[in-house]
Amino acid sequence: MKIRSPLLTSLAARLFATAIWLLFRTLRVSLREETPGTNPYAKSPRERFLYCVWHDSMLIPAFAGKHRSVAALTSQHADGSFVAQVLRSVGMATIRGSTNHIGPGAMRQLMRATEDKHLVLTPDGPRGPRRQMSVGIAFLASRTGRAVIPTASSCARCWMIPGSWTDLMVPKPFTKVFLLGGAPIVVPPGLGGKELRPYVDRIQVEMDRLNEAAELLAKAVRSGGLSPCRVEVD
Repeated sequence: MKIRSPLLTSLAARLFATAIWLLFRTLRVSLREETPGTNPYAKSPRERFLYCVWHDSMLIPAFAGKHRSVAALTSQHADGSFVAQVLRSVGMATIRGSTNHIGPGAMRQLMRATEDKHLVLTPDGPRGPRRQMSVGIAFLASRTGRAVIPTASSCARCWMIPGSWTDLMVPKPFTKVFLLGGAPIVVPPGLGGKELRPYVDRIQVEMDRLNEAAELLAKAVRSGGLSPCRVEVD
């Protein structure tokens, strides 16, 4: 059942965010960057990026570190209000829109946000298909000049909460969590239509590669082949 009352949505979002924040205090988080300077939690980043996150793993980057100057594009659907309030509770600004169709208003906000913020987008939202790249993030990279950072997350142990079109990955307490960031992907300015397709495909390939690498790390922990040492995230 969807929550339609703004007051109840706000209350539910706060309770959910508090519960997940407490859960993440128990986790062992490992952040691995393939390119130095792309850490989204860095105190004084030299550059701003567009971070590409699959919808089913968005809890991990949202709660794994402290957000100092980050904005996220969230759905205009009913559940988007809940997600937006959860993200705001962890210090992220939110812009309502869709990677499938970025309207003029959302585009203006996104362009302004990229002047001093990282942007986080879930390019398989708001309704899927699951882990299939839409053109929106490549289009935005072409218009803003910001490079795309593909990402992947995994857990040694987790719950997969079923949704209408995708699951949601929720780490189990005291488990090991991996958050991987790939090399920046630059999209030339002014591209549109078919010109964007090679870059959309390239981002998809990198997201799939990182996801496989993250799953292998989690599998190694489960099999006892990787030490679960804690790696702090700023």
